[in-house]
Amino acid sequence: MPRRPHPERRHLPGIADIRIVADTATTKTILDALESLFRCTDARPYDGGRTYLQLDTGCTDPDTNGTPA
Repeated sequence: MPRRPHPERRHLPGIADIRIVADTATTKTILDALESLFRCTDARPYDGGRTYLQLDTGCTDPDTNGTPA
């Protein structure tokens, strides 16, 4: 079966697109670790144990107001 076409993805400098494929406990552990070091978007869970988020690799100061940069 041929792959469906995808629009070209645009990337911002310093922003990492992250996909985690794991069980709930492992995903939480990874998210806790990432969120302790980087500003992150809210994780978006999908079927099949997949979770997607973005993090700002250029900004490592703590997020003091709960809002992604």
